[in-house]
Amino acid sequence: MNEAIWRPSLSRLSSTHLAAFMRRIGIGVAQGNLDYDSLWTYSINHPEDFWRRMWEYAEIIGDPGDVVLFSGDGLMESRFFPQGQLNYAENLLRHDGADEAIVFYGEDGVRRSWSWDRLRCEISALQTMLTLAGVGTGDRVAGIVANTPETVAAMLATAACGAVWSSCSPDFGVNGILDRFAQITPKVLFCMDGYSYNGKWHETVSRAQEVQAALSSVIDLKTLPYAGWQSHPQDPAEKGREPVSSVSEGIAFRRIGFNDPLFIMFSSGTTGLPKCMVHGAGGTLIQHLKEHQLHCDIRSGDRLMFFTTCGWMMWNWMVSALASGASLVLFDGSPLYPDESRLAEIAEKENVTHFGASAKYFESCSKAGLAPRNNYELQHLRVVLSTGSPLSPEIFRYLYRAWKSDICVSSISGGTDILGCFAGGCPIAPVYPGECQKRLLGMDVQIFNAAGATVTGEAGDLICAAPHPSMPTEFINDPDRTKYRRAYFSRFPDVWTHGDWAELTPHGGIVFFGRSDATLNVGGIRIGTAEICRPTESHEDVLESLVIEYRRGADSQLVLFVRLRDSVALTAELISDLRRRIRSQASPRHVPARIIQVPDLPRTKSGKITELAVRNVVHGQPVNNVSALANPESLNHFSELPELG
Repeated sequence: MNEAIWRPSLSRLSSTHLAAFMRRIGIGVAQGNLDYDSLWTYSINHPEDFWRRMWEYAEIIGDPGDVVLFSGDGLMESRFFPQGQLNYAENLLRHDGADEAIVFYGEDGVRRSWSWDRLRCEISALQTMLTLAGVGTGDRVAGIVANTPETVAAMLATAACGAVWSSCSPDFGVNGILDRFAQITPKVLFCMDGYSYNGKWHETVSRAQEVQAALSSVIDLKTLPYAGWQSHPQDPAEKGREPVSSVSEGIAFRRIGFNDPLFIMFSSGTTGLPKCMVHGAGGTLIQHLKEHQLHCDIRSGDRLMFFTTCGWMMWNWMVSALASGASLVLFDGSPLYPDESRLAEIAEKENVTHFGASAKYFESCSKAGLAPRNNYELQHLRVVLSTGSPLSPEIFRYLYRAWKSDICVSSISGGTDILGCFAGGCPIAPVYPGECQKRLLGMDVQIFNAAGATVTGEAGDLICAAPHPSMPTEFINDPDRTKYRRAYFSRFPDVWTHGDWAELTPHGGIVFFGRSDATLNVGGIRIGTAEICRPTESHEDVLESLVIEYRRGADSQLVLFVRLRDSVALTAELISDLRRRIRSQASPRHVPARIIQVPDLPRTKSGKITELAVRNVVHGQPVNNVSALANPESLNHFSELPELG
């Protein structure tokens, strides 16, 4: 039986946004107790009432219109607030004054901060530039950008114009950038002049100029300074820009339809050209407000730090926290440079209340023996957020042991496809190791078996049986919506199938076992890759692991690849120990036939290990889009392995 590792105190529980919302609408508060599951049931049985009340509770600026949900011809054609009008940037910029809105740290330790007034002034100046370049409602603006205040301002200036923003991180190569931006035909291209990573400076402008030359749609290239406007030579294109000390003439917020485009997001692209997913302004805003306020308990004056790049959806998710009155603490560079304690040190200095990163980051900290609570007080920290891959029970325990005992560890899961979460935190509920706490409000998440029946306590496909506001409004270059339908609605009729292999627990949590398309089939039984990698990575000498099903003719077997600590060799004793762990912590069916040491494992730009690329290489099949990988050279290790002979 999985025992709770943390429970909120009574005073903490009653002071949350979620408790206030429940009291306001009178759901889940019988006899003074807070019952999240009753609220969740209400939210999926009465979606029109729930989402209208969410609009009101979050005080969204705009006009919701008279209709909350247009059902259309099935789930795929449903639309929320079809008459609604708003501006995303207007809602994020409802605050002003001299208090800090954004704090930035670079690898070199330099700290820069912008007040709310400074942020508004920068956005006003950038909006003027975009307007002079002819950017208007529905036009597309792209960025090859780093996680800096200037990038936040460029995105919000774009949104203020009613235009559409899309970005990738500056470590992408030219081909990887063109695979994305050539599909969306941007009118204006922003680029960083460069960025720092692992103590080295990487120039970006020349790559951006190659991209501009290849894209006939781009009429203007604008350079953003990594080191800040005041301390960096201006690009010739920006000579007419007003200094930040001047009085802003204000920002012209152009309101657009609730379902009009705001962001274009990209799939990882490891199996072909990236899918271009269009997300609406209103759906993004109301979904993020719900997740931030009700599920993460982000309040006005809080400080959110999430380690991310601008090529990962978590950047967009993080920036939306401005709408709840939170300040952003940005970091750009390697989180392990000059050592693993860098982000924890910043979190203490900046009184961070909500800290987030990928599961892989926390696993690296654990392997390195990092224990921030020994050196940093982290007295303001209330919530730790993790996503990108399943967070193992061992890392849950590590966070409570080595970071802070009184925090809500929220493993959140959703994706770029919905620019949000299906499962995640619940500040009034216990935390169980290895589980996302709850299915999120308004998201009718279920686990289906192969027959399409809902199951609890066994693994299956994660689906959503009802519409949700942040479903993509469309895919680019998909006029008849064939790609859209194939991506989410081909597995089960009129049900969103997300592609995760997961299990619903008896107390309403979700355990994730990996992607459905990477799920293994051993003796007719589907096994999630995480079920094998978790016990493997519990060994102190294993840094990362990856498992595939290797086929030779009619035969197939499980092959486990491991990346070990420096100077550690894969001995017969270590292989025996790993097999013992897998057998005892998973099952005999999970024990791999072969365990092979490799120097590195392929991962996407957002840090996710990609089993499919390895599976293709070992079977002699091409990897369609190597440029989508952060370390494509790692694939060389899997070609013609003698151990597979």
